[in-house]
Amino acid sequence: MAVTLNNGCRMPNIGLGTWKSEPGKVTVAVEKAIDVGYRHIDGAFVYENEKEVGEAIAQKIKDGIVKREDLFIVSKLWCTFHAKDQVKNACAKTLNDLNLEYLDLYLIHWPMGFKAGQVNLPLDENDMIIPSNTDFVDTWEAMEDLVANKKVKAIGVSNFNSEQITSILNKPGLKIKPAVNQIECHPYLTQEDLISYCKSKDIAVTAYSPLGSPDRPWAKPDEPNLLADPKILEIAKRHGKSSAQLLIRFQIQRGLIVIPKSVTPNRIKENFQVFDFQLSDAEMKTILSFNRNWRCCSMPWCVKHKDYPFK
Repeated sequence: MAVTLNNGCRMPNIGLGTWKSEPGKVTVAVEKAIDVGYRHIDGAFVYENEKEVGEAIAQKIKDGIVKREDLFIVSKLWCTFHAKDQVKNACAKTLNDLNLEYLDLYLIHWPMGFKAGQVNLPLDENDMIIPSNTDFVDTWEAMEDLVANKKVKAIGVSNFNSEQITSILNKPGLKIKPAVNQIECHPYLTQEDLISYCKSKDIAVTAYSPLGSPDRPWAKPDEPNLLADPKILEIAKRHGKSSAQLLIRFQIQRGLIVIPKSVTPNRIKENFQVFDFQLSDAEMKTILSFNRNWRCCSMPWCVKHKDYPFK
């Protein structure tokens, strides 16, 4: 199953997420994912595990399980590399770590530029992010150059709101429109308006944290746990599926691409077994009604940034 992007590329609609997957565990996770049928791997510079992801990909190609062209590999430009002259080198670093000649999709990870340097999250004395004076519309021009130079096949954005995407689409001299917007999306944050906007502009949507990111480092005990929601469990039980499988299937039926993360072999396999059941229209409507506009990735240390997307 795949979604056709606006440049004609086919993007598998389920991928393995690798955020928070530790080096040492992520290689085995990616190898297992490829073994059970995943062909889409989602990564990023800031996850600090791209070398290990690359080792897994190389091993599976060497073993003859897949060819490079069978895979759809995604990475993201981190916020400290938004200056136009830094984009090329940032992409080169990712390609070198992954040991690949090209990426299938490269995203601007966040619309916010951070102070350049060795620190991924440069904070001031008040623990607020130190911004750069960059503009993501200028960054986009450098992203377009990566396509022209055959370093990436498609480019897109992540965590951009509709106004920010419009700024790119309205850019004078735009050569390539974003192919994808990757956003947090799950039944507590259904993102209906933003998804509708993206679809109207022929921009595919990838849902990250589709399971509510229960292992996020900043989780608090009193925050909602999507996987344990009794209403989710009840619908899942009806289909003989886990709550995770239900949450993944929900996004696929909405026409989204979805990237559940796991390093546990049986869960990686289970998360891919979502093509043998169908949620009814009534069930889809019920799950959509659970929306509470709750984010697990709100980046509170960035709220004062001029390009903070969740105002």
